Amino acid sequence: IVCALVHLTRYFPGENRSITVCLPSCLTGTDEGTILMLLTSRSNNQRQEIKAAYKKAHGKDLVSALKSELGGLFETLVVALMTPPISYDASQLHKALKGAGTDDDVLIEILASRTCAQIKDVVKVYKKECGGKLEKDITGDTSGHFQKLLVILLQGSRDEGVDEDRIENDAKELFAAGEGKVGTDVEKFINILGNRSHEHLRLVFDAYKKLAGSDIEDSIEGETTGNLENLMLAVVKCAKSVPAYFAESLNGSMRRAGTDDQTLMRIMVSRSETDMLDIRACFKKMYGASLYNTIQDDTAGDYGKALLYLCGGND
Repeated sequence: IVCALVHLTRYFPGENRSITVCLPSCLTGTDEGTILMLLTSRSNNQRQEIKAAYKKAHGKDLVSALKSELGGLFETLVVALMTPPISYDASQLHKALKGAGTDDDVLIEILASRTCAQIKDVVKVYKKECGGKLEKDITGDTSGHFQKLLVILLQGSRDEGVDEDRIENDAKELFAAGEGKVGTDVEKFINILGNRSHEHLRLVFDAYKKLAGSDIEDSIEGETTGNLENLMLAVVKCAKSVPAYFAESLNGSMRRAGTDDQTLMRIMVSRSETDMLDIRACFKKMYGASLYNTIQDDTAGDYGKALLYLCGGND
């Protein structure tokens, strides 16, 4: 067996420690356990180095080789891990828009949770790798106020910082647009939620609660329905705490009849190097159970083991 040894630093998601290991970069037969351990214990940047080293040593694309040897959910997860983060977001959005119908939940999750800089990068990569303009594809597949808020988020141009002079006024405008009138001025909600910074919005939500005697989420749930309601709630939750938003999403993907593996996989892959420790802490606080144990109870095989590696530890 001819193997190219790639010396890389082992990466532990969410933890500041590393050791040096050697990676056999050829596939002779299939050792799922080795693939699982080596790929999930490295950063995405290191996986890109592995891909390049494999191509140089064997003249083959590593992702294609992995796909030919693996199958099912484990294959899907491994391919996701081998994809650069921005490209992965772009591919997930493309899949959500170009499949049978539109997966609005994916649009909501990605556009509500990513930073302005990340969204701008996704737009560029989407055009390059998916062969179209993301805004055009979104407007072609959505409509109404839901579409309008998505397009605003897609601009990645939220205000920066906190405007102290606008906090009370924004809270009053939100109240007047919802609970303070018959009917709902959705445009006002969209403008404020879509354009203010997260720091500013958190202060607006505090002011709103003092004014209305209830949380902004209660107003949104009472005044809107369907995908627009889900999108607005996601924006509010991400403004308050992105890790808590993902902890809730992960819980929803598992604690029900059947497991939503696509959501579970997408979140674990996209957040494993970003805020997994914070997500784990939020999950434990919110649900009284560790994310690790919950994943363990809901998944199986190499797929489940890989997700546990991404989780990084039991709390």
